[in-house]
Amino acid sequence: MLPAAHRMRRPAEFEQAVRRGARGGRESLVVHLVTRTDPGPGPVVGFVVSKGVGNAVVRNRVKRRLRALVRDRLGAIPADSGIVVRALAPAATREYAALGSDLDSALDVARSRSKRRNEGMRAR
Repeated sequence: MLPAAHRMRRPAEFEQAVRRGARGGRESLVVHLVTRTDPGPGPVVGFVVSKGVGNAVVRNRVKRRLRALVRDRLGAIPADSGIVVRALAPAATREYAALGSDLDSALDVARSRSKRRNEGMRAR
């Protein structure tokens, strides 16, 4: 279970991360990362698992796996981050270790793109 302080709840937070955040994608998921203007005690994370992933049982299993994977990585995520993890259809059949590898890779890409974007904003 992801601690309550780290859960993204408001639709506006999801929208900001997806529309303004840096994106890193892999075969089974996409990560949207945004630097929050009002950081709390740590990063906040939201999950999007559409009906395209599978029926309710499959979607809930994918969400549980993603929550567990993100919880194990919270210490490595900057405290001012807002992250949305969007599962794609292949996430339903991915093994746990492969899903974790995809998450790590997508997070790395999103972090580097976010860092480049923030550096570009400072140069202006």
